[in-house]
Amino acid sequence: MPRILTLILGLPFLVAACGKLTPYRMEIQQGNFVTPEMVAQLSPGLTRDQVRFVLGTPLVSDIFHEDRWDYVFVRQRASKQEVEYRRIAVFFQEGRLKRVEGDVAAAPGKDKQ
Repeated sequence: MPRILTLILGLPFLVAACGKLTPYRMEIQQGNFVTPEMVAQLSPGLTRDQVRFVLGTPLVSDIFHEDRWDYVFVRQRASKQEVEYRRIAVFFQEGRLKRVEGDVAAAPGKDKQ
């Protein structure tokens, strides 16, 4: 009986001596993950369907700005406190891709098709 009591009383001190305990944190990812290779495939004149095929369905499609699609990506890794945030805006004119703006640049050295 005294051994079990010693073990029960000593266990919290043993755990505290081994280091700090942290709860499990999972990676949180939301939105559209747009890579530089995907952006490199875009070129002016593509149709809306072709842009949707390359980038996926836009996260934000505003009825007041029908000629603009926004692709937003947010990720918080499990092991870090910092949040990764990316944004791409795709603009159309008369149903064709006019320009792309955002913080994901096309991959260098990739030829556009």
